[in-house]
Amino acid sequence: MLKKTCSGILAGLLISLGGTVFLSCQDKVVGSVGFTIGLLAVCFYGANLYTGRIGYLFDKHDKDGLTDLVFGLLGNLIGTVCCGLLLGPMKGEAARALCDAKLGQAPSETLLRAAFCGMLVYIAVNLFRDKKTVLGIVIGIPVFILSGFEHSIADAFYFAAAGTFSGQAALFILLVLLGNSIGALLFDRLLKGAGLKKQAS
Repeated sequence: MLKKTCSGILAGLLISLGGTVFLSCQDKVVGSVGFTIGLLAVCFYGANLYTGRIGYLFDKHDKDGLTDLVFGLLGNLIGTVCCGLLLGPMKGEAARALCDAKLGQAPSETLLRAAFCGMLVYIAVNLFRDKKTVLGIVIGIPVFILSGFEHSIADAFYFAAAGTFSGQAALFILLVLLGNSIGALLFDRLLKGAGLKKQAS
């Protein structure tokens, strides 16, 4: 369990690095491209990122798959919150403006934004795993950011950097987690139903 959690912490740190780049850039296009360093590193290191693995939940037929997700998510949150607290003094103002806008969304809008983000992250990771290409990452990740879609692990970093710890913020993160999960799992099932998914080894 410790190994899975540490891998999750690493993934949280890497996504936080991407989030820091995004907060540092006035140009959203440049920031969204810079953000890709997070998922690129996650994929190359094989770090335990919840949003990169939830789509494969149905491929696992034992408790290991669920355990991997739970402890990975715990690590992701530890990593992002710690990074957010450390970088808050430098990036807090930009993070607060971003988080205020997020909290102003209707719950149904947040869920939809999160579901489409889940699909795009699944596509990016799946293309890396099955097709051995980073194109899904370097194109798909900027697409979800520029589209205003919500990524739960990145959002946890933004809220921590903003110093926004409230019931409303916690519910927002939970809703985004749900949406990311729905989007990734739905796309996985559609891919399988269409006969286009590579068989799990």
